[in-house]
Amino acid sequence: MTDPQIASSLKFTHRIAQETDTGAIRQLMQASITGNMKAFLSSSEIEAAKETMGVDKTLIEDGTYFLIETIHDEETVLVGCGGWGKRKTLYGGDHTVGRDDSLSDPSRDAARIRAMYTHPDWVRRGIGSLLLDLGEEAARKAGFQTIELGSTVPGEPLYRARGYVEVERKVEKAANGSDNTVIKMVKTLV
Repeated sequence: MTDPQIASSLKFTHRIAQETDTGAIRQLMQASITGNMKAFLSSSEIEAAKETMGVDKTLIEDGTYFLIETIHDEETVLVGCGGWGKRKTLYGGDHTVGRDDSLSDPSRDAARIRAMYTHPDWVRRGIGSLLLDLGEEAARKAGFQTIELGSTVPGEPLYRARGYVEVERKVEKAANGSDNTVIKMVKTLV
C-alpha cells in the first residue's frame, strides 16, 4: 500500500503501450479487478465480470492504449492503464464473445473509452481522470464527435462525474450463473 502523503507528491507519466507490456497489463488488470470491485460486487459477480474483461491487443496494435506510470521507491511502477478505441467493439478483451473489430467512421460513429484499470494501491489519485482526458483528447483529434463506453458497476460513478450519460444497462448471466452488468454510457466531445 502506498502512503497517501507520499503518493500525493508523485508525478504520473503516460506512454503508449507496446506488445511487450502485455504481461504487466494483465497483472495490473487482475489486481484491479480483484481489489477494486469487491466493494461493489460479490465474488461470483467478479468472476462473471471477468468474462468480458481483459487485454484487447487491437488497442495496443492501434496505438490507442495508454500506460500510467510513476517512480516509487526508485522504480518505475505501472499504476493504471486504459485507452480509446476507433473500432466498433464497445468493451472486452481478446476472448470476449461478440466483438466487432471493424473501424468506426468518425463522421457517424462514436469512439470508445476502453479497458480502464487502476491498481488498488493507487485509486483516488486522479489516474482514471487522466486516462479519460488522454482518450477523449485523442478521439477528438481523430475527428470523433462522441465517445461511449461499457462501464462496470464500480466504474459508473467516475464516468457519471465526468459527464457520461447512461443509455443502456445490460445484465447477462455469466457461465457461473451470476449477473454481469455492463452500462453503456455516452458523452459528446465537441
